[in-house]
Amino acid sequence: MYGKMHSACLYGIEGVMIGVEIDLSNGLPQSNIIGLPDSAIREAVERVRAAIKNCGYRYPQQRITINLAPADLRKEGSAFDLAIALGILTTSGQLEMPAAGELLLIGELALDGSLRPVTGVLPMVAAARKAGLRAVMLPRENAAEAALIQGMTVYVLNHLRELPEPDNMAGTGYRILELLHSSPGSTLAPASTGLPFPVTVTTGEATRKERPIVRIRSLGHLQYCPVSGPMDLPPAGDSGMLTEDYSDVLGQQHVKRALTIAAAGMHNIILIGPPGTGKTMLIKRLPGILPQLSDSEALEVTQIFSAAGKLKDAHRGLLRNRPFRSPHHTISEAGLIGGGSIPKPGEVSLAHKGVLFLDELPEFSRHVLEVLRQPLEDRSVTISRARAAFTFPAQFLLAGSMNPCSCGFLGSGNPQQRCSCSPSRIAQYRAKISGPLLDRIDLQVDVPRPREWDQPGRALSSAEMRGEVLAAQGIQAERYRALPISWNSELAGAALRRYAALDSESTEMLHYVLDNLGLSMRAHDRIIKLSRTIADLDGAPEITVSHLAEAVQYRNLDRQVISEE
Repeated sequence: MYGKMHSACLYGIEGVMIGVEIDLSNGLPQSNIIGLPDSAIREAVERVRAAIKNCGYRYPQQRITINLAPADLRKEGSAFDLAIALGILTTSGQLEMPAAGELLLIGELALDGSLRPVTGVLPMVAAARKAGLRAVMLPRENAAEAALIQGMTVYVLNHLRELPEPDNMAGTGYRILELLHSSPGSTLAPASTGLPFPVTVTTGEATRKERPIVRIRSLGHLQYCPVSGPMDLPPAGDSGMLTEDYSDVLGQQHVKRALTIAAAGMHNIILIGPPGTGKTMLIKRLPGILPQLSDSEALEVTQIFSAAGKLKDAHRGLLRNRPFRSPHHTISEAGLIGGGSIPKPGEVSLAHKGVLFLDELPEFSRHVLEVLRQPLEDRSVTISRARAAFTFPAQFLLAGSMNPCSCGFLGSGNPQQRCSCSPSRIAQYRAKISGPLLDRIDLQVDVPRPREWDQPGRALSSAEMRGEVLAAQGIQAERYRALPISWNSELAGAALRRYAALDSESTEMLHYVLDNLGLSMRAHDRIIKLSRTIADLDGAPEITVSHLAEAVQYRNLDRQVISEE
């Protein structure tokens, strides 16, 4: 006997449809799972066996072969338990389900038959919707996440006993009766057992004279009705209440200007200054001035968090605020980029469409920092393994902070906190950040000790900064409406020459800067892209010398001569 159910698994951060095929044949009773399963899937046999028996059904005493197709794709996790269990019950003739060919089954089984949630539900359901399936059955904890995919009917199953409708055999399948004290040979009427068929007792146990099939006429009693969906969320332009505001930061107007430019064009930025000047405080408020995610971006970001098992508030809908990730400096390369035997997304992918903040940048391992070079350029990460290659999106704004030297007081301006580092020690400290990585950071901004202690009313607020960012982002959206890009930082090649063209005076000035500072051609392009964003903030259609000059002056570390104060 042959049966098939539909399930899914994760392949990187994408959902992949998996056919769960069941074959029952005569032979010694044994169960085998084939199709490159991992340990958790191989152990599913025992979980499913116990769940079926403890729910009153019969586990077939036959040779059971379970194939997870396609067979050449490595599979992991416990999401196949429900599909395996229902596949065995339907193939063995104990259960009939309506429209099983259009139903996605996801869930881990406990030994008593109850269902436990799994990770990665959103990309799995999205893959099922793309494959033409119309419904999904899964644990209640995953229902809100599955309901984010429009066009899918969601059925919630807490326990295998809930499959039949309440009026169908009182919600039970086969009920195994242990009547050890009954007389052998006696026949028990249905009224005394609760079963719709008579039971004959042999050798002290109850045996069935016939085996009825549990026919499920409808799954309507399991249907999930979400309180809210993706269309009920506030519009992307509504920022809501901001708990942290730039008005809390005294002074540092030039740094706020640089952060506004970084947010307006998604340009990488690093703040350099002595301890206590507000570097971390300034960057942690950066998400508050970024525009909210669009519908397509929100779905993409939410799928990444779902695949990583970090989507905790799916009942609130898609993630709308741009992610802000701030890993500790002890993070490994795999933790930052992603990895594992079956790779999972790292911090650069969790920061996709948002901000990756590396506080105290030189404290990170040099090897860890160097792996950022490729995703900063390609906006994606490809991790290759023997059997497959996985690509994760990684388009993020890199924000970093660092002290100017190892003691931290270079340029502090405080006579009581003079720098004690020698030029060679300063050079050694800054060498922890390689030239190629520094070349990819558009804004390198000094953060001195603030002076405006007595003028807190002049502090620029997040609302004002966000208004400038939204205006510039609107200009970019209109300019690039026919291109697959959204930000000035994504310009390259012919698009850069077309949309960020320089006049003769600006070109002459840029060539002079490149010759005197020894900048690379990558820095050349990044200065032009930064100039385009500055022009957008000013509402200027063309890049002028003043825009270019401001962009150049943000390359502090490129032009700074280290000297001991």
